[in-house]
Amino acid sequence: MEEIDVPVRGGQLRVLAWPGDGPLVIAAHGITANALSWAAVARALAGRVRLIAPDLRGRARSASLPGPFGMAAHAADLVAIADHFGASRVGLAGHSMGGFVVTETAARYPTRVRGVLLIDGGLPLPTPPGIDVDTALTATIGPAMRRLSMTFPTAGDYLAFFKSNPALGRSWNQDISDYVLRDYTGSGSSCNIDAIRADARDMLTAPAPAEFPMLGAPRGLQDEETGMYPAAALAAAGAEMVPGVNHYTILLGDGATHVADRMSRLFNATGTGAAPR
Repeated sequence: MEEIDVPVRGGQLRVLAWPGDGPLVIAAHGITANALSWAAVARALAGRVRLIAPDLRGRARSASLPGPFGMAAHAADLVAIADHFGASRVGLAGHSMGGFVVTETAARYPTRVRGVLLIDGGLPLPTPPGIDVDTALTATIGPAMRRLSMTFPTAGDYLAFFKSNPALGRSWNQDISDYVLRDYTGSGSSCNIDAIRADARDMLTAPAPAEFPMLGAPRGLQDEETGMYPAAALAAAGAEMVPGVNHYTILLGDGATHVADRMSRLFNATGTGAAPR
């Protein structure tokens, strides 16, 4: 794995690059996550694609990048990554909010995209009309939103906060620990709250069409039996369910091999691989 700075509007976007002999695939993470959420998938891929995962604008080692934020900004950043690596067309994979990032990129830059894979994200979220962004975020992602206003004196305290979430604590491993610590600044989360709110506003009010292959998690953000998306919504979207995983462990735990295999099949397929499901 290599850390690389990619020139984008306003500065440098940090990306993680894993070597591979297959096609270039850019992977976008969730709303308060970071690039290391893809580490287990990258290991399972074993070079079948060349995986590039950015710390999205406003997070982790891209936290200092300025606004304006939102899906259009992320889409432009992903195209800048493709340009940096000399790829005229790339595969895109998006987890959670990253699903909205990649559908926006495909909508805005269709000639640059050879395929899209959604991972428990990218579908419109079931939120009441007129709800304000912070309320919707708290209702949807719960502890992930609350931690942004909290302080944590030590890295151990920060890890303990994440371990208290059964969706992570029951499946704790080194990948999760490394992922959490990438976000820790010495006092709390690296996430820029203005970026989070702007991205959520786009995600909740104006998502791009999501007619692409999708993997779904049957369990939710607290490892509850109901997933982030209702089962009926996943079925209507034709999602392939990954058994036994929650919204996080579909990437950071037992689902990583399944995601890697599906990614390899999609992006190494003959033709464009870009057809909607």
